[in-house]
Amino acid sequence: MKYLLALDQGTTSSRAILFNEKGAIAAQDGSEFPQIYPRPGWVEHDPADILDTQIASMRGAVKRAGIDPADIAAIGIANQRETTLIWDRKTGQPIANAIVWQCRRTAPIVEQLKSDGFGSIIRDRTGLIPDAYFSGTKIAWILENTPGAQERADRGELCFGTVDSFLAWHLTKDHAHVTDATNAARTMLYDIHKGDWDDLLLRALNIPRSILPRVVNSSEIVGVTNRDLLGAEIPVAALAGDQHAALYGQACFTPGMVKNTYGTGGFMLLNTGFTPVRSQHGLITTIAWQLNGKPVYALEGSVFVAGAAVQWLRDEMQLVKTAQETEQIAFSIPDTGGVYLVPAFAGLGAPWWDMYARGTIVGLTRGSGRAQIVRATLESIAWQTGDVLNVMAQDSGLKPTVLRADGGASRNGFLMQFQADILGVTVLRPAITETTALGAAMLAGRAVGLWDEKQMSAINPPEARFTPALSGAERERRSRDWHRAVERARGWAEE
Repeated sequence: MKYLLALDQGTTSSRAILFNEKGAIAAQDGSEFPQIYPRPGWVEHDPADILDTQIASMRGAVKRAGIDPADIAAIGIANQRETTLIWDRKTGQPIANAIVWQCRRTAPIVEQLKSDGFGSIIRDRTGLIPDAYFSGTKIAWILENTPGAQERADRGELCFGTVDSFLAWHLTKDHAHVTDATNAARTMLYDIHKGDWDDLLLRALNIPRSILPRVVNSSEIVGVTNRDLLGAEIPVAALAGDQHAALYGQACFTPGMVKNTYGTGGFMLLNTGFTPVRSQHGLITTIAWQLNGKPVYALEGSVFVAGAAVQWLRDEMQLVKTAQETEQIAFSIPDTGGVYLVPAFAGLGAPWWDMYARGTIVGLTRGSGRAQIVRATLESIAWQTGDVLNVMAQDSGLKPTVLRADGGASRNGFLMQFQADILGVTVLRPAITETTALGAAMLAGRAVGLWDEKQMSAINPPEARFTPALSGAERERRSRDWHRAVERARGWAEE
């Protein structure tokens, strides 16, 4: 029996999942690591924490499985995106803490880029909306604010990488300095049409090309591990951003296939094939994955608050003791009685992009209570997801008939049924909801010839199917009321 080891390096934890050659989970391990908040709005990670927890989880998974490490055919890496690290090219020692994707410290640099006329250039070349979210301005900040860093970078002494790149450098015997096209596409420095780093944007941020990694396919052997890491030299054969890996893990191989990850936030990606689609509704154009030198593109929309709304019900409002309770409570009443909750706790993401929106509950009557608010919270996740899918269909001209769901909140049967009802499409939940790790394993398995596309399509069949049961007229009425609620939430914090 051969195995594939998937590394799922996330924002709060590092995990490793071992899959057998049939695609079943053989063992897994993981641990959380500290979040660092030096100032309000700043978020950092200690690079040593990322590396140490990831190595420990790899060893833990292999130990739990009780297998010979020589039977691991390949390793695939999926990573938190946009988080930025810079390290010494010779020693591997980081020159500063990693700046995490959530960090807002570089917002002034973004504003300067826009005022200098780079807004449309960034949109046209990278497919991204200029924002502190992406890696480019984080690189510039570290080089400018770490003593001697700019000079060292100019001399070619430093390496930049997102987390995939940092792990690949440290895990491979020859210190491969690489990143894949999905992660490069999240830097705000990569021309997704030409498939190369963009010199104009590099000059604008004073970033020398010499510190950038070589861009490789998402499925490609980039090196082998040191023997002392796991006891065998194992090919590192896949790199992909976490949401891209999840799209692959859901086997969304053809244009028009779409997945949504119901995590703390909601992340939807739609495969648009070999043609990048420019959004007219605030979606991001990105690379889904790259195989054999050819990129497949996707549209992406992010909902800021999905599962986090249920955490709010539990932790702040104390209306439930566990997230699992919400399913039974929501099913206990026929509807919300006209109550709508808009969870704009941190503004609204796609397609609204309103940083001044705030959380709002409307439609309360004397008969409204705990059950109505709980149900309205779950419904809000589905409504936001529906808004993203609707504009994706408008932008792409593709009309998905199936939505593939994963992430923790996809276990909620009420949410999945309501999602199908208000979209008018079938929602499928796969047997393995660890689709990020599975996607990394599949990309690695493809690179070493263990799996082909036909086999991968059959690895993770639907475990549950939710079909629409709401009439078109009722769907339209409720949608109108939801959008009335959104309008009341928008612009609330604006002076």
